[in-house]
Amino acid sequence: MVSPSSSPQPKEVPSYDKWEENGSARKAKWWYSTFHTVTAMVGAGVLSLPYAMAYLGWGPGTFMMVLSWCITLHTIWEMIQLHEYEPGVRFDRYYDLGRHAFGPKLGPWLVLPQQLIVQVGCDIVYMVTGGKCLKKFMEITCTNCTEIRQSYWICIFGGLQFFLSQLPDFNSISAVSMTAAVMSLCYSTIAWVGCLNRGKIPNVRYSLKKTSGVDYMFRVLNALGQLTFTFAGGTVVLEIQATIPSTPEKPSKVQMWKGTLLAYFINAICYFPVALIGYWAFGQDVTDNVLVALERPAWLVAAANLMVVIHVIGSYQVYAMPVFDMMEKTLARRLSLPHQLMRRLVVRSVYVAFTLFIGVTFPFFGDLLGFFGGFGLAATTYLLPSMIWLKLKKPKRYSASWIMNWAWVFFGVFVILASTVGGLRNIIVDSSSYEFYS
Repeated sequence: MVSPSSSPQPKEVPSYDKWEENGSARKAKWWYSTFHTVTAMVGAGVLSLPYAMAYLGWGPGTFMMVLSWCITLHTIWEMIQLHEYEPGVRFDRYYDLGRHAFGPKLGPWLVLPQQLIVQVGCDIVYMVTGGKCLKKFMEITCTNCTEIRQSYWICIFGGLQFFLSQLPDFNSISAVSMTAAVMSLCYSTIAWVGCLNRGKIPNVRYSLKKTSGVDYMFRVLNALGQLTFTFAGGTVVLEIQATIPSTPEKPSKVQMWKGTLLAYFINAICYFPVALIGYWAFGQDVTDNVLVALERPAWLVAAANLMVVIHVIGSYQVYAMPVFDMMEKTLARRLSLPHQLMRRLVVRSVYVAFTLFIGVTFPFFGDLLGFFGGFGLAATTYLLPSMIWLKLKKPKRYSASWIMNWAWVFFGVFVILASTVGGLRNIIVDSSSYEFYS
């Protein structure tokens, strides 16, 4: 486990070239931030939005989506502004900014565990998503083939990640990330167009999807976590911005914000049609992956599932890259393993194997989205950016900035408590009827 307190102090960074000395050069263009952010945000979560709507209904579901979109856009803007909060210093990692805001001891422990939960949790969910969509693709395209266990498909997807994880840094995965971003737009479009083309199922019902009273309450809480999971890009925004060059005349925040705005526009045209049209077509009978519910036209559904696989391949790498960086630096410092290629091979293979094992063991797609969405993403996307902004910027009491950020803090705490409890309870319940490694 990485020790947060062992990282160097942010104020010790002497100049703008520190990143180039210890890592990759800052040579990204502004549009790199667009497809990195799209790849990080538009992923597995978009396919579960109609399922979340089934428990929340038209009004509350749409309201929560719009609210989450607006809040996360605001908190990401704050993180972008704080990236170069002190002149001459760039906070290239989330935990560096947390350490600067809350002190060298408390700061990393407030930020780093939550960020790791988000990044590792997303990669576990992407393992499950990639395997399930590979399985669905083969079932559609090869109806006479012998059926293979879902666990094996997840392992096949994990095998691809063993190779891609050896790419050294964010700059080296730019092509992978751009391809993934294009795929996310394509399969999201296929999902809502497919639902629109299919039309409403017979006797579609829009009343809230209910089970027993207690179970329904927990499912609603989990649905809140699923909505939160879809806005996960804030956890890696500083690491993405760190790849963009910056000078006093042309600061990185201008280019990063430009790319983020475009990413959020793409985010909106992916999320809202899928959520609203998917729920319109299937009502309360929608599954936790709307692509699974679509059956015709078969070739289009198969293509969409393959696009999901390609997308989550890139998403996995975007979330894994900051974890690789932390683990490799810790290994080099504590175990005196200086050989870079050996560190990369050992650290990244162990990480991929770990996420693969958890994904194969607990492939509860919808419940995983709710659990990780509440436990980690709400903290790093809603709660911590607002707390850091209040701590560093110190907006005037009762000003618009002060009121908004405190509102986001309370909202984040609510989502953390609600969706974490709901997601964990649903994982326990669903695991009781699941045949492991089936």
